[in-house]
Amino acid sequence: MKHAVVKKITGMLLVSSLLLSGCQFSDSPLTQVTANAADQVDIPSLPPGEKLKSTFRDDRLPGMLGIVQNNALQLFIQEETAEIAVIHRESGQIWRSNPTDREQDAIAAGINKDLLSSQTRLSFYNSLGQSSTVNSYTDSVRHKQISYEALPNGVRVHYQFGSTERSIEDLPVKISKERFEQDILAQLDKVGERALKIGYAEDKDEGVYVRNDKALQGLQLSRALKAFDEAGYTEEDLVQDHAEHGIEQERSGPRLFMLTMEYELDGQNLLVRVPASGIHFPEEYPINSISVLEYFGAGSTSEEGSMLVPDGSGALIHFNNGKTLYPAYQQDIYGSDLTMKMREASSNEAKARLPVFGLIRTDGAFLGIIEEGDAVAVVNADISGKLNSYNNVYPSFYVVNKSDITLQASDMVRTLPKFQNQPTVSDFVVRYAFVGAEEASYSGLASVYRSYLQRTGGVPEEQASKEQDSIPFYLKLFGGITTRQHMLGIPYDSTQALTTFDEAEKILSTLMEKDVANIQVRYAGWLNGGIHHRIPDSIKVDGAIGGQKAMREFSTYARDAGIGFYPDVAVLNVHSKGGFKPSREASRTLTQQPAVHYPTNRAIQRPDRDRSPSYILSPNLLGNVTDKMLGALKPLETEGLSLSDLAEQLNSDMNPKKLLDRTEVVSTVTTTLEQIKQQIGSVVAEGGNAYALPYVTGLTDAPMTSSRFKLEDEEIPFFQLVMHGSISYTGSPYNLSTYTNARQYVLKLIEYGASPYFAWFNAPNHVVKETDFDHLYAANYEQWIDLAAEMYREVNQANLPFIGRSMIAHQSVSEGVFQTTYEGGGFVIVNYNDFPVEVENHTVEAQSYVTGGEQL
Repeated sequence: MKHAVVKKITGMLLVSSLLLSGCQFSDSPLTQVTANAADQVDIPSLPPGEKLKSTFRDDRLPGMLGIVQNNALQLFIQEETAEIAVIHRESGQIWRSNPTDREQDAIAAGINKDLLSSQTRLSFYNSLGQSSTVNSYTDSVRHKQISYEALPNGVRVHYQFGSTERSIEDLPVKISKERFEQDILAQLDKVGERALKIGYAEDKDEGVYVRNDKALQGLQLSRALKAFDEAGYTEEDLVQDHAEHGIEQERSGPRLFMLTMEYELDGQNLLVRVPASGIHFPEEYPINSISVLEYFGAGSTSEEGSMLVPDGSGALIHFNNGKTLYPAYQQDIYGSDLTMKMREASSNEAKARLPVFGLIRTDGAFLGIIEEGDAVAVVNADISGKLNSYNNVYPSFYVVNKSDITLQASDMVRTLPKFQNQPTVSDFVVRYAFVGAEEASYSGLASVYRSYLQRTGGVPEEQASKEQDSIPFYLKLFGGITTRQHMLGIPYDSTQALTTFDEAEKILSTLMEKDVANIQVRYAGWLNGGIHHRIPDSIKVDGAIGGQKAMREFSTYARDAGIGFYPDVAVLNVHSKGGFKPSREASRTLTQQPAVHYPTNRAIQRPDRDRSPSYILSPNLLGNVTDKMLGALKPLETEGLSLSDLAEQLNSDMNPKKLLDRTEVVSTVTTTLEQIKQQIGSVVAEGGNAYALPYVTGLTDAPMTSSRFKLEDEEIPFFQLVMHGSISYTGSPYNLSTYTNARQYVLKLIEYGASPYFAWFNAPNHVVKETDFDHLYAANYEQWIDLAAEMYREVNQANLPFIGRSMIAHQSVSEGVFQTTYEGGGFVIVNYNDFPVEVENHTVEAQSYVTGGEQL
């Protein structure tokens, strides 16, 4: 990932640095996000007036220039509008940045029609925190404010948004009589003096001259602007005059934005890059977000197809599905940043773990892979019939975030915006991979992404072995919890055991007696005060569950029994202030408060402030905490570790003295994960964000469903299609999930190639009542162990033949009937219905399944 620095530069310096673009600039200060010089390639721009050279053309793309091609793709551009097109040579498919028949759209009007001709859109704030947008067509192409540079395998496009044309807002509303007469009028000839006397009227009571807006129009405005310039009046003078007379004048719009987009062919893919060095904006108008190719490949009302979105396990939104009353799809990659006040996700919302999106037609498809800037990316999708007649899916990226500060006096409350101190420092890069009709399905796109991850090291180097005797059985055991006790009326915290190490051994022995094999145990609540433990920069095994000696004996027992033992730790979330100082060690929000996260109250879908919060550890301290934790683990001789948060969430630190935005934190987290893997060996983690995948051997709480947003039409196992055969995975523990039907759970595990998972403790259920852990009300193992063993035997028998094999296809055969196909030809057909079905000479009984294929 490319790192970048932020520089404040003046308009004049910006002009000299970007004259190659041939655009005009104002003298107002701009903010520039600049990539490292070592990452840049100096390529001569086209001389002024010289057009792009076309080396080939295609009759299907009249007016477009073919600028670069290889064996797989051809790249075209329309020089007047900057729209591009890519021809996938094998299939003959044409993928356009903008719909070809957009002018005939009967629904789109005004700005919504202009957006159909745009390649990018910028959302920005003014000083009051109000949001506005500009787009490349309305605010750049129409004004002929675009220019080009040739790249070795493509083209670079420079956009200037807005205009440098001056307006009445560049003139003071009020100016003192003394300044007006002595500093302005006295410097002018009679023509200039006359122009300002027409434009300003004297208010003798106040001793000022007041601007006459009705008189300052057309030619008179031009003359007045010229007169002030000749008098040497500056932007600083304007600010001074407004401040002197208490005038808060908000300009109607920014002077200028600059943005660069690059298109390059990379083998069979198109790379689209928005370099950080090409983003410029006025300091008083920070860019909030940038969208990229909103209508690339957009499907019309006459086309059939679907949009692939990364919601949880994956979902499809079918073209023209008629759901025009529901909101557009919009989801942050890797979930919310807990240091930001952004859209609050509901507890039922599945996170987008993979930075991908796609569009599928009957004769071809593309997969968009967000390569850089994924940590601040949002995937957006919508259907036709709302704002226009097209179905589209695209990414956008946060550049500057905003929060609000509320100031309260005795007689008034005022809310002021607080902006991110520096813009996101990453380039934004999207790789578009194209396939023909044979692979134009979500299974085909999953195969493309799986190959991409294997090629780029995005999954573990060692594939899961095909020669295993059994599938994993995942079990989370809860050791101890912290409860509030009283002695002589004085409250104190005490660690209460839910499962001691001796009791854990008993549970595991009983499981094995019931023929449950390949047990993988995540043991939570074993250190520093239980499940909500203190920061793990030092480790003390809780005496309530047996202490260090009992833990080492349990570790030996597990090793001898062939059981995977993974002590669980939380590194990013600090639940106790013991040994932790939030004011210095917690991430800061934009308002510079320590970042605090409260559990969600599922009844009201809001943070539950009656329960104990956790603080978000500053990523600046992650390396130091990890070093100390790994050192403290050595005497325990652990051969595995369970991570509850490092693969599940991603948080920035907005402390201006040590700011790390989310893109920078990815590097910090992956360095930590690599260190843990090298020193510990096996790592099981919750969640499964894409950046963490190369470092884990198993995943729990992986996405097994989508969020089932109203706009979506199908829930698909895209995550599983990508991961199966590389990493073993499971979803939420059955006994703590929303499943009410054990049979449905088993069928889902078989359809998705997943493992059973339970979460237990030894103590009676009532022990957690009226504690912060009352959500574990159904975790006593005795009521579940027989069911768990029964589930495991069935799922193991069904899934074992496919272990270590890639999942190459998944499809809906009919309502409630799904077929999953694996490398080598093996398959399973699952029937969720209450009646039997016939599928390809196979009778699948009600709520059952059949397996088949050559290797079975």
